Amino acid sequence: MIHKEGIKIVSITFMVLLVINVLLLIFIPSNQLIKLIILSCSFILFLFICFFFRHPHRSIIHDDHLIFAPADGKIMEIKETDESEYFGDQRIRISVFMSIWNVHINWYPVSGKIIYYKYHQGNYIVARYPKSSVKNERNTIVIENQHTGKILIRQIAGIVARRIISNAHQDKIVNQGDELGFIRFGSRVDLFLPPGIRILVKPGDHVRGTQSPVASIK
Repeated sequence: MIHKEGIKIVSITFMVLLVINVLLLIFIPSNQLIKLIILSCSFILFLFICFFFRHPHRSIIHDDHLIFAPADGKIMEIKETDESEYFGDQRIRISVFMSIWNVHINWYPVSGKIIYYKYHQGNYIVARYPKSSVKNERNTIVIENQHTGKILIRQIAGIVARRIISNAHQDKIVNQGDELGFIRFGSRVDLFLPPGIRILVKPGDHVRGTQSPVASIK
């Protein structure tokens, strides 16, 4: 299943590749090797675009005492750091890096009410770098939950990501596992959690959005 954010791109890619290959048959009718190479490359490119914008079906797990991964990817860093945009104090930051091979949908890690939302223009440095959390284009979302308190989620653009999509807005009520948005190509999602919370992952772990608990308040 193709995500709605990819339908237009998949359609345009298909039409462009179709035109290229039809012209190939018309103007290079005798060179079978060149036709085979271009046709193979076109097919692989189209499959990759479909693969990138895939929208897998997942059974949503609800647990008010768990905070789930907001995205598929690799845990790059777990660090206690200053969060100056909203909290103005020390928070535990869990950074999930999404490569081009990961599903690029983002999900809400907890249920609650969105009490803060802000979009920031910025740079497009490599999302793996810690400074990308405050330097790159990004969305900051704070959800208030009666069990986990206030949780900050930050969608961060990467070096090739050029569009962050978010369906969040101020005062919206969200459910754990609902779709938060989408980031095109390599990018990152940070969670800022209260100090003292029990962390269930470590750097290097691979997580799946809506499926992998990253922290617990039990």
